[in-house]
Amino acid sequence: MSRIAFVNGRYVRHANAAVHIEDRGYQFADGVYEICEVRDGAIIDAPRHLERLARSLGEIRMNWPLSAEALLLVMREVVARNHVVNGMVYVQITRGVARRDHFIPHGVRPSLVVTARMLDRAAMEAKAGQGIAVISLPDIRWKRPDIKTVQLLPNVLAREEARDRGAQEAW
Repeated sequence: MSRIAFVNGRYVRHANAAVHIEDRGYQFADGVYEICEVRDGAIIDAPRHLERLARSLGEIRMNWPLSAEALLLVMREVVARNHVVNGMVYVQITRGVARRDHFIPHGVRPSLVVTARMLDRAAMEAKAGQGIAVISLPDIRWKRPDIKTVQLLPNVLAREEARDRGAQEAW
């Protein structure tokens, strides 16, 4: 059975799913995501996940690609089309396709990708029961400006703040 994904308004085979090369998620990591557990075919705690998604979208000044109610319907449909009984559903929203520029483009429709997959519930519960080894490390994301990653969302938000204040750039 082939997996099915929802990509920008269409249900497509997972193997054929694609986004545009100038999608801002690819270019700048300009996007947000949510992962929800699916248990016995139901999406667990969907209202709280959608509330957090709304908060994340608001914090980076991004519009919903469709209403929260419609998104929940899409999530349920992707779960159903993939016959996921126990697993997860993944939602990713990016600012959409636009010419590469740090300024936030206006009038661009956000991109939406929804996927779902099965997980071995018994194996996950067994692992949870016995526990796992964990180490702690310092968070180095903001201490490594020498690494040129595509995670430029802070740059995007800073440049937009500059524009809001009548400037062309933020330092």
